[in-house]
Amino acid sequence: MASNESFDILLVEDDLGDAHLVKVALRSGPVGCTLHHVKDGVEALAFLNRKAPEYQDAPRPQLIILDLNTPRLNGKDVLRKVKADQGLAAIPIVILTTSEAERDVVECYSLGANSFIAKPIDVDQFMRAIHAVQDYWFSIVKLPT
Repeated sequence: MASNESFDILLVEDDLGDAHLVKVALRSGPVGCTLHHVKDGVEALAFLNRKAPEYQDAPRPQLIILDLNTPRLNGKDVLRKVKADQGLAAIPIVILTTSEAERDVVECYSLGANSFIAKPIDVDQFMRAIHAVQDYWFSIVKLPT
């Protein structure tokens, strides 16, 4: 990665405390990232499809971090819709959720999730998890352009 390169991440998270932690973690992490935050699945699809005036110039994110329990349209439905859209399907999606249920893990992977992370309760572990996601997807993995 070039030192001045920055990656766009779309965070779909209704919990403002968790969204703030992700933002802080990304700022202090190993790779330059710009975080775009929406609070639910409807906003996420509007952002990705540039359907609302406020998202008309939205960048195509290189990564989506998606909570499963969002209002109006849940994370599984967002995952299903993104992976069914040829123009969006290649964007990696990391599920970041409170759920540790095996059925959620299995269903998310079957729908095309690239990673599934249960939100750590401890703040330091949460920060390390976000740093690991950031490092993996933007320093190690080759993403499509």
